[in-house]
Amino acid sequence: MASNRQAADAQDVLRMKPGPHPVVSCYLKLEPRDRTRKKYLVKARNRIKALEYALPSLGWDKRGQDAVRADLARILDFLSDEAMLPDAQGLAIFACQAMKMFQVRPLPRVHRSRLAVDRTPLVRELAASEAEFGRLFTVTLDRTFALIWEVTATETKMVQKVTWKITRGGRYHAAGGRGDATGEYSFHNRIRDARRRHLEGVAHALFELDRKSPGHQIVLAASGSDAAALEPFLHNYLADRLIGIAKLGPKDATPAVVQRLTMEVHVRHAQLSEERHIEELAEGLGTSWAVNGVRETLKALSHGQVRLLLVRGDAVMPGFRSTKTGRLSTLARDLRADGEVIPTLDVIDDAIEEALRQRVALDVMYDVEHADAVDGLAGLLRFK
Repeated sequence: MASNRQAADAQDVLRMKPGPHPVVSCYLKLEPRDRTRKKYLVKARNRIKALEYALPSLGWDKRGQDAVRADLARILDFLSDEAMLPDAQGLAIFACQAMKMFQVRPLPRVHRSRLAVDRTPLVRELAASEAEFGRLFTVTLDRTFALIWEVTATETKMVQKVTWKITRGGRYHAAGGRGDATGEYSFHNRIRDARRRHLEGVAHALFELDRKSPGHQIVLAASGSDAAALEPFLHNYLADRLIGIAKLGPKDATPAVVQRLTMEVHVRHAQLSEERHIEELAEGLGTSWAVNGVRETLKALSHGQVRLLLVRGDAVMPGFRSTKTGRLSTLARDLRADGEVIPTLDVIDDAIEEALRQRVALDVMYDVEHADAVDGLAGLLRFK
């Protein structure tokens, strides 16, 4: 398998054109809950079984079906060895035996675990991943120094260290007498002033870094209360982009640890937006600025009306696709005017791919309370 993976490194899957050979594309969520008791592997096995069962109806000849089954076996073999998995929230695998391709790409986030076979890799989620994640500044600090890290989907680097030397003049010792209270007050006031100037220095350094390269989201981290204490010192422009506070001191910070922590905060921040989107859906349904249901949403998606696609995370539904226009539906008769229609294993997965093609915003709902409001698929509209 190693030689196949090395051969794939020379290929740019983002620029591959459709060819005669089937290519298997696998996107897999690897968040902590997915890794618990290898839940990700159970999901992968179930999707592989479903795809193998559906192969004869997907238009591939016997040779193509055998090639797909071989690629699926390679993917399952890879996923079964947990030590081979990247330290990331998700991954993408692209496999094609005929092209000696087996490429594994770690991803900061996967919208939904899915598996598909086509004549070209399904790379839109891979391509959009870095742009969606963007760039973040993660600050790890304590009372004496801070490290400012720049985090992207694929890289974490420390870009500045901010140090403030606190001169305490020794510990305060009460010696009796009238001057003791004043002396103690001065001692603690000096400590508070030094801490304030340290936090101001960190906030100023962060502002200057962002001004040189604007647009970063912000994560603050400390082992104690220093992260929360820094928040009021942030410039309003940065405070508006603060997405979370976490527990991590600068002495324990390494690129790998900071990357993982930032990913976790980013995912939590994205999950918090689900409630707002459900409220928008309820309002939109009352004013005809939203649709709910797989068939209705696919129709709106085909007309370019959808600005935000909401997906129920556990929804699975077979459907149909027009080979001429690419339109999707749960019913073949909806697409007959387009010419040839072929069955598709899961129209929900295909809708995600189509949304990525149109650069439509996506929110896949896994919280049970929120997911129950989405009838498979729903969409907030940009026009009626």
